[in-house]
Amino acid sequence: MTTALSAGPTTPATDVLHPGHFAYRHVGPRREDVTEMLEQLGYESLDGFIDAVVPDEIRLRRPLALPPGRSEREVLQALRGLAGMNTVFRSYIGMGYAGCFTPQVVQRNVLENPGWYTAYTPYQAEISQGRLEALLNFQTVVSDLTGLEVANASLLDEATAAAEAMSLTLAVSSVKR
Repeated sequence: MTTALSAGPTTPATDVLHPGHFAYRHVGPRREDVTEMLEQLGYESLDGFIDAVVPDEIRLRRPLALPPGRSEREVLQALRGLAGMNTVFRSYIGMGYAGCFTPQVVQRNVLENPGWYTAYTPYQAEISQGRLEALLNFQTVVSDLTGLEVANASLLDEATAAAEAMSLTLAVSSVKR
């Protein structure tokens, strides 16, 4: 069986899985560095620093019930074993999708523009005007496509939609306040 560790050429993504890289990724500060930091802070030991900084009421005085430590190689082997027990099913998500060319102008100005896929409402007047113009353009296109006289696109959440619905209901209601 070929794995990320035994495969031929490595990539930056598989490189980090190599057990030899564990120490470089996880080794903490040197003793000299810790001693120098503690001196700068005015403490003689790490325990003294923790005693001064961490409130006594939130400290756990008993040892944690943790399993014995394992090497990275052992953990990777265990994870491979777990992953090997998975049953891979055919995915039907996206059926009917066919690869297509996305024009650069669409990709840059629509797909990569968070204004189209976030619910952020800007507060600066200049930005709001641009957003309102975009909403008007969208509503005009929807109205033209559907043949309806009205279209709405400015309701970002249910609360705003409910408030607008109540406002419309009161405006057209025969009962006046």
